[in-house]
Amino acid sequence: MSKGLRWFGIIACSVAAAACRHQQKIAPAVAPVASAAPVPATRVEPPANEFNVPAEPAQPVKAEAELLDAFFDFDSATLRPDARQNLTESAAWAKDHPNSSLLIEGHCDERGTEQYNLALGERRAYEAKEYLAVLGVDPHHIKTISYGKDRPFATGHTEQAWAENRRAHIVVTAR
Repeated sequence: MSKGLRWFGIIACSVAAAACRHQQKIAPAVAPVASAAPVPATRVEPPANEFNVPAEPAQPVKAEAELLDAFFDFDSATLRPDARQNLTESAAWAKDHPNSSLLIEGHCDERGTEQYNLALGERRAYEAKEYLAVLGVDPHHIKTISYGKDRPFATGHTEQAWAENRRAHIVVTAR
């Protein structure tokens, strides 16, 4: 037998042996044992990971008061007077709930490119965050994200639908 074939055989046997070690063994079926008293179900908590990071992403939390959206003019990230009023009311709620975290979502209407609308949505969310911070909300408890035109609130291709989609939407999240 040639030297190359011998090494091929040795390697093939090693791979096969390693594969056999990693196969799962199937436990034989066991008939359930009837007990005299039912065993109460207990919830087992998963162990905490070493970095103290939650296993699931933050989920929206139902707030006692609805936080109000800040609406914007076409192609603008400047806060209008009505947007400032809505953010002032939202800031009052946030200051009354200092342990809450906020996520401000920047949204745009369907007009414009995806890249442009993502940038505009980011500016809108940032402006809302900065205004809340000026009003006394801890900026470390506020995160921003831009969805651009990807998550419209109102459907339709009218000025009214577009106006409803140009907004900064505030969501209360769990920490």
